[in-house]
Amino acid sequence: MNFTGVDHLELYVGKLEEAAEVYCAGFGFRVTGRAGPETGQQGRVSLLLKLGRIRLILTQPLVATDEAADYVAVHGDGVKDVAFRTEDAAAAFHEAVRRGATPVHEPRVYEGPHGRLVRATVASPVGDLVHSFIERASPEGDFWPGRFQPVVAPASERDLLVALDHLALCLIPGTLQETVDAYGRLFGLQQSHEENVATQYGGMNSKVVQDASGGGVCFALMEPMLGKRPGQIDHFLSNHRGAGVQHMAFLTEDILEAVRVLRERQMPLLDSPSGYYEALPARVGTLSEDLEQLRENHVLVDREGNAGYLLQVFTRSVHPRRTIFFEVIQRKSARGFGTANIRALYQSVEQEMMRKERMANAG
Repeated sequence: MNFTGVDHLELYVGKLEEAAEVYCAGFGFRVTGRAGPETGQQGRVSLLLKLGRIRLILTQPLVATDEAADYVAVHGDGVKDVAFRTEDAAAAFHEAVRRGATPVHEPRVYEGPHGRLVRATVASPVGDLVHSFIERASPEGDFWPGRFQPVVAPASERDLLVALDHLALCLIPGTLQETVDAYGRLFGLQQSHEENVATQYGGMNSKVVQDASGGGVCFALMEPMLGKRPGQIDHFLSNHRGAGVQHMAFLTEDILEAVRVLRERQMPLLDSPSGYYEALPARVGTLSEDLEQLRENHVLVDREGNAGYLLQVFTRSVHPRRTIFFEVIQRKSARGFGTANIRALYQSVEQEMMRKERMANAG
């Protein structure tokens, strides 16, 4: 398949301007394109958002017969398309179909004075998700020739986030291994990590699949364990009404500065579990960052032997169904996914769920 990364994500949303506000006001994304009936896109309107190397399309249906309307009615706001960049979209499409993928859109060429795009789409092994194959003759040309009208975005001194690091997908219980196998068979993604976490109330099984060439396609796949009470994955599956993308992980080059800006922009962040930082020095050793600053900002840390370490922080969900949330990650020569922090994240989300339950009962 020879993917060179995730070209873009497309999200279907119920209210376009409100959805864009989360990304623009919260993270600093800029609107760089618009598509709708005036540009030949019928039945829907879309905004193209850009930050660093991250590209997001937010699409709102305008008519009840548009497929985006059906998606939003079932799932609420969510990621519909994880588009892969490749050097030959048509070849990738036909190879995926040969391997058993369900075709959604045959290869189509879009041309304009400032670029050429080839796009084809197949179904994902996960829920209603799809994967488009994107081939760009001119990577710096128009994002989608003939479809998106460019919007002049204000200049930014520094991008808070630089790239999409990975996506986390919640799966129906019992489907983890078959999904790993499907991504390997259809798209050539290989398993790179595995983690099983049990907590006081439940837990999860997780496996990570990535493209073999290291192009940047990376999915953390998670299924819930049977527990005493529904966990965070169970809640996602219930509120989203099926499997799908639970969170997007954005890469930053300075996580403490990123956290500072996110707090200024009133983006709600998850607290770390009690007692986490008392055990941190013995577990991760010497860090470049100040421990008190990490504690104050609820930044989680994980070290990978002698390879390096990574730092992570997670937001609370701001979506109406409390489904999608975000991770900000800084890598210091580490290529893992915070194995030692998965339990801490799971406990943090459980604490947040119980806090909301207490508030609801008190009300």
